[in-house]
Amino acid sequence: MQDAAADAILAARRAKRVLEPLGAAAPADPAAGYAVQRRVAERLGAVPPAGFKIGATTRQMQEYLGLSGPAAGFVPRESLRPDGATLRFADFLNVGVECEVGIRLGRDLPHGPCTREQAADAVASVHPAIEVVEKRYPDLAALGTPTLIADQVFHAAGLLGEPVPDWRAVDLGAARGELRVDATAKAAGHGRDLLGHPFEALAWLAGSGAAAEFGGLRAGQMVWLGSVTPPIWLDGPCEVEAAFDLLGTARLRFV
Repeated sequence: MQDAAADAILAARRAKRVLEPLGAAAPADPAAGYAVQRRVAERLGAVPPAGFKIGATTRQMQEYLGLSGPAAGFVPRESLRPDGATLRFADFLNVGVECEVGIRLGRDLPHGPCTREQAADAVASVHPAIEVVEKRYPDLAALGTPTLIADQVFHAAGLLGEPVPDWRAVDLGAARGELRVDATAKAAGHGRDLLGHPFEALAWLAGSGAAAEFGGLRAGQMVWLGSVTPPIWLDGPCEVEAAFDLLGTARLRFV
């Protein structure tokens, strides 16, 4: 069933159509969803992945998505974009953007219980970040959380802005991020909205089903720790900024 689910997910992406409920092939629970996600990664040649994204780290996002807690997805190397990238709007399905705190790992974090302090010790750099997401689902309630997990929790692409100088001296929980589209502010939030602190989100990821399936987190991987705003769904070509008062700004453009 895991192979059938992975095949259906990738077929929907190739056809650029929404993913309908998987019926008998649908994973039954989050653990099964992460197992299917691993199958998707294998088919994409993304093991080990370039990194991970965490969805629904804020209460606001959990309510928006109808989830009881966070969910994680792998990030393949092919979805990475440089800061300031130009993307084709037509290449995406029902595209949106999120204002994120991102990190690059300096050393491995094994799968298992992890404290905020242990997570922080593994971080090499902190960045303002943008995740590009796709609304690939006609009805989230009908699709189910395990299938959402299997499909990488909306992930389509991601980028990290410039690293934050002397980030250990920065109060990451107090950092305010604002998502701007064509220079107009659309939503804002703080680092503390991510499970209380961005590194609490990283600690959660180390103990997650995604880390279990992919053998923990590895030095060099990038992690999008979650969006401090809800996703902003885009109507057409535009300029996007994730602007943080303490972290700097990440940018991309859709044409």
